[in-house]
Amino acid sequence: MSSFPKAGDAFPDVALTTPDGGSVKPSDFAGRKLVVFFYPKDDTPGCTTENKDFSALAAEFAAAGAALLGVSKDPPKKHQKFAEKHGLVAPLASDAEEGGLSDALGIWTEKVNYGRTYMGMVRTTYLVGPDGVILRVWDKVKVKGHAEAVLAAVKEA
Repeated sequence: MSSFPKAGDAFPDVALTTPDGGSVKPSDFAGRKLVVFFYPKDDTPGCTTENKDFSALAAEFAAAGAALLGVSKDPPKKHQKFAEKHGLVAPLASDAEEGGLSDALGIWTEKVNYGRTYMGMVRTTYLVGPDGVILRVWDKVKVKGHAEAVLAAVKEA
């Protein structure tokens, strides 16, 4: 298996931290579809829009048999504030551990911005089937219209 799991591969079952300090793993959603969307940072314009878009469609995702999970490296308390500030209903989780889920997926990687090199999250969304196998991957996501496109794919899956 390559360092970048793709459609047809098992989704890594790595535990994440919930805003209340609990734990959640992809296998907790076994038996239904799961949309895991990774984004760089709470409370930045693109990430706020993406989270609001997924939250606005949360009931439709649920009706289509899919759970949502938004993931970044931000700490749980920051997630809590972010969700409260923007009225987000799509659940969030922190992937702050070294060697965590985003590392397993190869999407926590070196980025360059204005000549500065740093580690960052590549905005990526995974649609995972009820059996834990990846059905679809969206990489280097553009936020506009993304949640709607993912919902359409969930309904087809």
